[in-house]
Amino acid sequence: MILNEAIEEIVDNIMVVSDETNEESVNEMMDILTSSKNVFVIGQGRSGLVARAFAMRLMHLGIGVYVVGETITPAIDDDDCLLAISGSGETSYIISTAKIAKMRDAKIVAVTSYSESTLGKMSDLVIHIKGRTKVDSEKNYIKRQMDGKHLSLSPLGTLFEVSTLIFLDALIAQLMDKMGKTEDDLKKRHTVLE
Repeated sequence: MILNEAIEEIVDNIMVVSDETNEESVNEMMDILTSSKNVFVIGQGRSGLVARAFAMRLMHLGIGVYVVGETITPAIDDDDCLLAISGSGETSYIISTAKIAKMRDAKIVAVTSYSESTLGKMSDLVIHIKGRTKVDSEKNYIKRQMDGKHLSLSPLGTLFEVSTLIFLDALIAQLMDKMGKTEDDLKKRHTVLE
């Protein structure tokens, strides 16, 4: 079934991300997140949903976090950081937001499939997450076959988005260890207004 093949493709991509994860970059990312006064997260579309999920876990850890675009989001300053999620690294809204963060001397952490993208080049740290994004679209069948590029069974940015969600959830586990937090600590900060 196509479903099983798609699941295998997603799992394989996640394993590539795991194998390619750079310990130095992860440590630098954790240092930025834990030393910033506030962490601002941004993503568009499904990447935005991933950003929100990560923001919730950062809040559970006791890290000051805001989702860009919410009405309660304050101004970003030089002791803050922006975590920007964009598979292509070329999403215009994210680029313009990153430019503002840069002008205000905030740190920028990019999570993208394209380290050399506009977002990647303006960031203090790039976390590379392999994925097929909307810019990967060679239409010529013969050229794709010769280049070894086969059409993904996962539509649009699915590989990037799912792999990013899992990477960031795994990063929470790493942060819990670094900060000496337990699941009980996180539960204390979980919403009770439901």
